[in-house]
Amino acid sequence: MTGAVNAEFWAGKRVFLTGHTGFKGSWLTLWLSAMGAEVYGYAFDPGDAPNLFDLVDAGRGITSTTGDIRDLASVRTSMAVAEPNILIHMAAQSLVRPSYDDPVNTYATNVMGTVNVLEAARACPSLRAAVVVTTDKCYENREWEWGYREDEAMGGHDPYSSSKGCAELVSSAYRNSFFSSAPNGLNLATARAGNVIGGGDWARDRLVPDALCAFAEGKRVAIRNPLATRPWQHVLEPLSGYLVLTQALWRKGSDFAEGWNFGPRDEDARPVRWVVEELATHWGGDAGWVEADGFHPHEAHSLKLDISKARARLHWRPRWALEETVARIVAWQKAWLDGADMRAHCLTEIEAYTTEPTASEETIQ
Repeated sequence: MTGAVNAEFWAGKRVFLTGHTGFKGSWLTLWLSAMGAEVYGYAFDPGDAPNLFDLVDAGRGITSTTGDIRDLASVRTSMAVAEPNILIHMAAQSLVRPSYDDPVNTYATNVMGTVNVLEAARACPSLRAAVVVTTDKCYENREWEWGYREDEAMGGHDPYSSSKGCAELVSSAYRNSFFSSAPNGLNLATARAGNVIGGGDWARDRLVPDALCAFAEGKRVAIRNPLATRPWQHVLEPLSGYLVLTQALWRKGSDFAEGWNFGPRDEDARPVRWVVEELATHWGGDAGWVEADGFHPHEAHSLKLDISKARARLHWRPRWALEETVARIVAWQKAWLDGADMRAHCLTEIEAYTTEPTASEETIQ
């Protein structure tokens, strides 16, 4: 067996999930619900259509609370009512370019929002495992060619990246100050993913949504940094990592209460140009790209994650190569444009991901 997501483990677990109405949150809500977990979501409304949460009816069968993680009292009340066993904190201001436009809100959400969620967790005796999701951009980026390991320094050039480095430090301080000897035995870990892509993402200023929107309108997409290298991965990859990590926290405790990388294979850290051209090939027709004009705020040129720790200790590894990921994204988008049942489509993708043949490795029981 591999370090796989165990549906039996999740059946009946009470999960408090922040950011459940977002792109990653909607996929995770659907996955948890399919496994029989009791999901208590806390987030903003999903926003204008199209949005994945409404499209796949992710709110079906869960308890969904509209709230702001910057409001400590609200977070405390909602978590206390839910009495969760597990916390997965994903709510965030998650984009680099908007962080330049509104740094105050970025820090308020990503830093103090994390403080508020962990303060609520500190007062919640039913909790046993918690995962705070940050980003690959939390590392002090030195623009080197090899992947960052979990013990590298936190940092960040832009407000978004910096705020996520701060969220890592906040989580570490809470773990050391309050949770390592807490009577309720809460084990807290952080998870750092790569550039997450997949069907159902309509966020502005993100490469794949911008490209698919342009292609659907018969236009070429304008891209800012065609040679920038990123660790691209299908959305189900890091989500599976968060779930496997939570299983380990529950069963093995403090040995796993630390930071973890969940990135793609080394060969799937590709330039932006490669991804856009692969998308265009699968889309067909005259799909293509042009380089965007004008001034662009600083963004990292090269960024990779070292996932050897997750491979060795969690027995987790990526399943889908980037070529397959891109093909699946285009197929997802075309199915949506054709009016398909996208809840069923997403559940089929989750099933395909979880049943994919893998090498024989022992899972954490």
